[in-house]
Amino acid sequence: MPYWLSILITVLVIYIAISIALYYLQDYMLFKPEKLPADFQFDYENQVTKEYNLETRDGAIINGLRFFPKGDSKGVVLYLKGNSKSIKGWGKFAVDFTRHGYNVIMVDYRGFGKSTGRRSQKAIKRDLQLVYNKLKEQTTEDRIILYGRSLGSGFAAKLASMNDPKMLILDAPYYSLTKVTARYAPFMPLSLLMKYPLPTYKWLRYVRCPIHIIHGTNDKLIPYKTSVKLSKVNPKLTKLHTVIGGGHKNLNNFESYHNMLDDILNKAPKTLDLETTSINVIHTSKPNKKKA
Repeated sequence: MPYWLSILITVLVIYIAISIALYYLQDYMLFKPEKLPADFQFDYENQVTKEYNLETRDGAIINGLRFFPKGDSKGVVLYLKGNSKSIKGWGKFAVDFTRHGYNVIMVDYRGFGKSTGRRSQKAIKRDLQLVYNKLKEQTTEDRIILYGRSLGSGFAAKLASMNDPKMLILDAPYYSLTKVTARYAPFMPLSLLMKYPLPTYKWLRYVRCPIHIIHGTNDKLIPYKTSVKLSKVNPKLTKLHTVIGGGHKNLNNFESYHNMLDDILNKAPKTLDLETTSINVIHTSKPNKKKA
């Protein structure tokens, strides 16, 4: 066997072996779950909560919490968290919405916290639609806000595309999970290997409610330019909110982030009469020609 052919076969075998490993190990690379015992008691300072368990059609249990605001409720925020830990730690972010008068629902994906069941993209989407359906039994859709954080942004976009919530808020979203992983494995056939492609951009095309995208300019995991690109998918309904200097995990430490949430949650959108603006004025540096 020629030496070059031997090298080629060796490289090909290694490439295939890495591809197989990526396919079967991606759950461990993408998800960083924190598992909680069934008798774990959630406790948050100055937060009133109630725990729920939903049984899915395949027998899995989806565990979640409801955080209650003080006073009358303006609606409910379904908060879809990132890929790590459990709602035990994510619950501290509920205050950013309860302080504005909203109930907050947080759930753990399969294999996270107290939730059980075999995880897959299809199963998680089905679970979250079940949660959404339960919310619709308690309130009208014009009172439901979908908030997707990082990994949860794709699932939130999918839910919004299949339903009619009041609005969709995406926090540090990705164009697609395939695009994110391609940055770290550019030579692998990820479009074929990814069990969780989560094409946020595809689902955003079908969203009919207002879309708010929040992203930090110093995000090293999911670059800010991703949100700029996403904001062009459904531009008439989308507003991009930029946190100058914000990273991937610290937006809540910026005052500008909380000002943005205040604007998004509390201020009614204004109807703009474009006929009274300069939208059709053409800017030119050419001097006007004098009439003879």
